[in-house]
Amino acid sequence: MSGRVVHFEVPFDDAERARGFYSDVFDWKIQPMPEMQYNMVSTGPTSDQGMPSEPGFIGGGMMERQAPVTTPVITLQVDDIDATFIAIEKHGGKPLGEKMTIGEMGFAAYFNDSEGNLMGLWQNAG
Repeated sequence: MSGRVVHFEVPFDDAERARGFYSDVFDWKIQPMPEMQYNMVSTGPTSDQGMPSEPGFIGGGMMERQAPVTTPVITLQVDDIDATFIAIEKHGGKPLGEKMTIGEMGFAAYFNDSEGNLMGLWQNAG
């Protein structure tokens, strides 16, 4: 399961403008979560739990543009963020900050790949 693209993030400068753009042009369903300063994005049909209900698409999020997320980010699922950080450094990349706990769902982190691109990591809880 390691390395699959499971999420994306799109930063914005103006929340209303960005939500309007993506919902009007691409029919994204966007759920603001002010308590987390985040917006959950569904790019296709979802189950009652909010997960994609058809193969072939992923969901994502939108948030205010701020370092380190100043450009869109692709997030990869891994079994162990800490072990992945070691491999990233060994192969010329750089972990950015620490892994963050995301509720009871899992953990997230950011890194720069060997080319300097900002990427994300996701580890399921448990």
